[in-house]
Amino acid sequence: MDYRFKPPNKTCAVTGRPLVPGSTCHSVLIEKDGDQVRIDFSDEGWTGPPAGHVGYWKTTVPVALDPKAQRLDPETAQRYFEQLSEEASPVHDRQRYVLALVLLQQRRLRLDNTRSDGDDEILELSGRHGEGMFEVRNLNLPDAETQQLQAELKAHLATEWS
Repeated sequence: MDYRFKPPNKTCAVTGRPLVPGSTCHSVLIEKDGDQVRIDFSDEGWTGPPAGHVGYWKTTVPVALDPKAQRLDPETAQRYFEQLSEEASPVHDRQRYVLALVLLQQRRLRLDNTRSDGDDEILELSGRHGEGMFEVRNLNLPDAETQQLQAELKAHLATEWS
């Protein structure tokens, strides 16, 4: 199974000081309320992994990339969308919705149908190569929020999925 984690946090979990690009970062994966959560530590804040950790590793804090200058790779976006669809966590509904819009625009997904589920509209999607049937709740997010989420996704996919 292929796991993808969020990029390092901006601050050390112990000292509260910024994690500077290029510096060493100690990352720990713990399970909290059924979700896997990443916690990051600077060298000075690191005393070893906490009890009950799932895993830990040492890495270098990446240099921040300009999300506006990045292109959202269709293959990477498709793989991430499929992973989020398999997990089907409500925490990722907004990301799945924005990815679905991007993949529809890139003609990687097609809209097969819409249906009502109570007050919600459900988009029924499939991949152009027969992937899916994917169901995504139509969140009707404002344009500004959609653009912000798209920029965050670009940055996340560029640093974690490339």
